[in-house]
Amino acid sequence: MKILLANDDGIYAPGLAAMEKALQAIGDVTVIAPATEQSGVGHSITFLSPLVCKEIYDGDRRRGYAVEGSPADCVKLGVVELMDERPDLIVSGINGGLNAGINVLYSGTVGAAIEGAFFGITSIAVSLEWDEHARFDRAAEMARQIISQILEHKSSSPRLYNLNIPTPATKLPPGEAELKIVPMGVARYGEHFIKRKDPRNRDYYWATGDPPPEHGEEETDLSALEKGYLTLTPLHFDMTERAQIDEMKPWNLEVLD
Repeated sequence: MKILLANDDGIYAPGLAAMEKALQAIGDVTVIAPATEQSGVGHSITFLSPLVCKEIYDGDRRRGYAVEGSPADCVKLGVVELMDERPDLIVSGINGGLNAGINVLYSGTVGAAIEGAFFGITSIAVSLEWDEHARFDRAAEMARQIISQILEHKSSSPRLYNLNIPTPATKLPPGEAELKIVPMGVARYGEHFIKRKDPRNRDYYWATGDPPPEHGEEETDLSALEKGYLTLTPLHFDMTERAQIDEMKPWNLEVLD
């Protein structure tokens, strides 16, 4: 199996190294990652400047390709130019920090996976809850096990998944962590900013991420993660509200001028 591994934390991120090591048990891994951290860039791509790409080595071992662009750039360039064969699987991560709820829409980690799905390749974003002493090695092994099982049940059409791992789950004995398949939470949050003055007396604002999202009756990735479960969410990049198309047809909208 040919695997393209990307991320948004950059080519030197510990989560990327851990995921590469774990994935080597199931396939031939090619790392193509941003040269610098690209957190929060979503699914942006580079149009107005060239994409500089360089092979990075640790001694004699090739670490991978460092691309001066976004996570989505890395996947696009990898599939079209850098890999000798079209990959069978694209994995993005492990991200240092969860990508759940509406953060899915901002995430460069998920953006890379979405780009892979554009190519019709099964793609999986993997994120681990932020911790100063994050156990990326344990999280990577958990992710590999889940990815292997996903591939066993893969349908005829490619799929896109978002996997999140809470920190407490990485500290449990093998076999005790549990996973839930849940939708992403869509509650709005992150509305608070701290206002400060810079040394030149100009106002600036720092987003705090507060207040925390409220949980409804339906279990979502956010509520399940709070309970210590790993979460897996199938995603789709087609944003069309198809039910509303039929509702709008009788409107008889016209261009009047």
